[in-house]
Amino acid sequence: MPPVLLLLILLGALCSPGQAMSREEKQRLKNQVVEMFDHAYQNYMDHAYPADELMPLTCRGRVRGLEPSRGDIDDALGKFSLTLIDTLDTLVLLNKTTEFEDAVRRVLSDVRLDNDIVVSVFETNIRVLGGLLGGHSMAVMLKEGGQHMQWYQDELLHMAKDLGLRLLPAFNTSSGLPYPRVNLKHGVRGPETRTGTETDTCTACAGTIILEFAALSRFTGDPVFEAHARRALDFLWEKRQRNSNLVGTTINIHSGEWVRRDSGVGAGIDSYYEYLLKAYVLLGDDLFLERFNIHYASIMKYISQPPLLLDVHIHKPLLPARTWMDSLLAFFPGLQVLKGDIRPAIETHEMLYQVTKKHNFLPEAFTTDFRVHWAQHPLRPEFAESTYFLYKATGDPYYLEAGRTIMDNLNRFARVPCGFAAMKDVRTGSHEDRMDSFFLAEMFKYLFLLFAEPDDIPFDVEDYVFTTEAHLLPLSLSMAPHSSPAPSNRTSEEELDDSNFDWTCPNTHLLFPDPAFPRILREPIRSAVDKSCPRPAPYREPGMGRPPLRAQDFMANNPEHLELLRRMGVSLIHLKDGRVQLVQHATQAVSAVAAEDGVRFMQEMMELSSQQQKEQLPPRAIQIVSHPFFGRVVLTAGPAQFGTDLSKSSTGVRGFVTVAEPYSGCSEIANAEYIQGHIALLQRGQCMFAEKARHIQKAGAIGGIVIDDNEGSSSDTAPLFQMAGDGRSTDDITLPLLFLFHKEGNILLEALKEYREVEVLLSDKARDRAAIFKGKPLPGSLIEGSADVQETEEDCLTEATTPTSHEPLGQSQMSTLELGDSAPEEVSPVDEDTSPAEEVGAPKEEASPAEAEPAAAQPQEDRDSEKPEEDTDSSSQSVDELLADWQEDLEAFKQMEKDEL
Repeated sequence: MPPVLLLLILLGALCSPGQAMSREEKQRLKNQVVEMFDHAYQNYMDHAYPADELMPLTCRGRVRGLEPSRGDIDDALGKFSLTLIDTLDTLVLLNKTTEFEDAVRRVLSDVRLDNDIVVSVFETNIRVLGGLLGGHSMAVMLKEGGQHMQWYQDELLHMAKDLGLRLLPAFNTSSGLPYPRVNLKHGVRGPETRTGTETDTCTACAGTIILEFAALSRFTGDPVFEAHARRALDFLWEKRQRNSNLVGTTINIHSGEWVRRDSGVGAGIDSYYEYLLKAYVLLGDDLFLERFNIHYASIMKYISQPPLLLDVHIHKPLLPARTWMDSLLAFFPGLQVLKGDIRPAIETHEMLYQVTKKHNFLPEAFTTDFRVHWAQHPLRPEFAESTYFLYKATGDPYYLEAGRTIMDNLNRFARVPCGFAAMKDVRTGSHEDRMDSFFLAEMFKYLFLLFAEPDDIPFDVEDYVFTTEAHLLPLSLSMAPHSSPAPSNRTSEEELDDSNFDWTCPNTHLLFPDPAFPRILREPIRSAVDKSCPRPAPYREPGMGRPPLRAQDFMANNPEHLELLRRMGVSLIHLKDGRVQLVQHATQAVSAVAAEDGVRFMQEMMELSSQQQKEQLPPRAIQIVSHPFFGRVVLTAGPAQFGTDLSKSSTGVRGFVTVAEPYSGCSEIANAEYIQGHIALLQRGQCMFAEKARHIQKAGAIGGIVIDDNEGSSSDTAPLFQMAGDGRSTDDITLPLLFLFHKEGNILLEALKEYREVEVLLSDKARDRAAIFKGKPLPGSLIEGSADVQETEEDCLTEATTPTSHEPLGQSQMSTLELGDSAPEEVSPVDEDTSPAEEVGAPKEEASPAEAEPAAAQPQEDRDSEKPEEDTDSSSQSVDELLADWQEDLEAFKQMEKDEL
């Protein structure tokens, strides 16, 4: 298809039910933006230039080497007047043409790019190379206008090419991924470079090159820059996790192995996704759009839990990697606008806006219940960026008010006599002596564009694409004559599929036929972030209705309880992975009193769940120790909050497994004579976990294993499940009970079907085989690979001398805030964590009816008469396949421990 030349298709603004901002007020705010820019820029020029950045508290320039080192932050500084270069195109946008011309002359006369200094490839590319290219674009545009820059002869472009050539040595790796740092004078090889020994880089660092390098190639006609940027993107695409289609945060630039396997849309990855979509916009290459759309679908499936965006593990994308978000993800609603996915953009932006109003600025990181995690705020512009794009897409004056809030907070809390100072702690209002160059490059661009009328802007911004540093590159580059770079590697599976394309941004009139729709989306999020204190219980006259349902009494399989929930406006949602989520819509309650009861019930449920989750238990291990496994197969199991604590047992519990009758374990066990002295296999469903445990304990079992009834569930993709009690005392339960997801449970059931007698070890961690078979020779097959396997006798277990350690894995599964279209609501997911906006282990457990019993899960006595249908060779092959399958899982499990998830 022909190159796409429109950054946004804006087919009219929505009517807004709110108060429209007058043209005069917008003009006043626009002028205030210019005044704020002047305050920052002039103080840099007066007190800091030619230093890279201004130190606004001490009114002096920050020169690298003369100030105490700040670590990696200082890698952006290269003694090349960073702030001036980063601000060039901002001057033009704000109609400061004379200042721009003067700034260009200063850059040409004063700035050197051959300094013997080590700089960040990523920061130098987006800030300095991008700044030079944006400045060149503006200079050419002004020169073509015939009034300004008539003397200009592409000098900024020549500097940009010089800088590009100095960055190229960083790409001299076998993978094509750049080294994270380069010496501007000496490159990356040799002792004089003082770099080139790094092995890792972040995904965004390697994947945020294509816009600047492709623009440099197309401006100069030299394809080498674009070719290197494409090669790096191709390599990252090839290394994505193929099942989840997500990328990790940090990668080894030589081997391509993921060093950090957490994945999100914030720090470390953010602009990689941004540049895939914008590379398509700028260059018109369909491949970039296809890759972006594949990634985006996975982001919306695993990471997006509107309004939250939570990091996950690339191999287990349903497992959260952390319980907090960083402020860099605030760019994502703006990218969603460019994608045309407006609803989640509105929701996430509203969450960010409410956090901003709560703390005056977005903290550098904040938790899922919107508390401060990292208190700094270095005047980042990403929230202003998304605010601008949402206003462009919706025309809703609400976003003008959000922009006003940003400006007011900057002036009230960050403005100092010599500029604007970063916030050291948003809670106390303390300052840090820094004003990063991106503050001038981005913040004032987006705020100015938010309030400006079209005739206030000296050019049509729709003719340009914004880089991640908000530098302006002309869309005409897609048709600029250039030598075609080497084509991107496209495998047969990457043939273009139209189902992976959304070719245009949608007409917002068609998206939102109701003008109030954005407001309806925002209101529940506002109430979720800015929760009020619990209200006192409403007065009940004596004899007027029965007492409300209490959380500690709730049973998810009790029809009477479900009816009480309905009357309180609380609905119960069964999630795909078998968990249950509670959501309250106050307007759906039968009365105001019932609605109050619902609010109290939700609060009690969250408090109860929080109490149950105070002690996060680590995963447990189920190790198959009988022939032909002999301890080689270890299944990761979820613990119970009751019964035997396996972490306090040096031997674990060892026994043969038997399927209970009934398989649900929800009534008296019929095959007690077979269960006695064995470990009972049970299916999840129909009753509480504690009830199952009591029934098999009464039958004489020494332990129990509950297998998930949700077909397809697996510890590969789901968070570790932790079984809670039933809201009553569980001191009477003395046996261990463990939980297996469906995939792992099937492995155990298939082994039982094939070998009839299967012995397992339940323990807190996998034991080495020397401990399992202590005092006995290991079976020959474990030593020599012999086919003649001898049964080993049972022996008492002792603590392994070199056990495999299994650290706790952050087992909480954060949930989507389920927000309705019509009213504020309380949200209480029921399964696994401590926050109101989290999955929590409330007394829900068994919510859905049991599925039909699988054929593999027959009672033991029925299977005694059956013989395996396969011959010895095929049986051996199936075992080998099981072992191979689980070896990969064990490696991933160990890697997760290293990642400290």
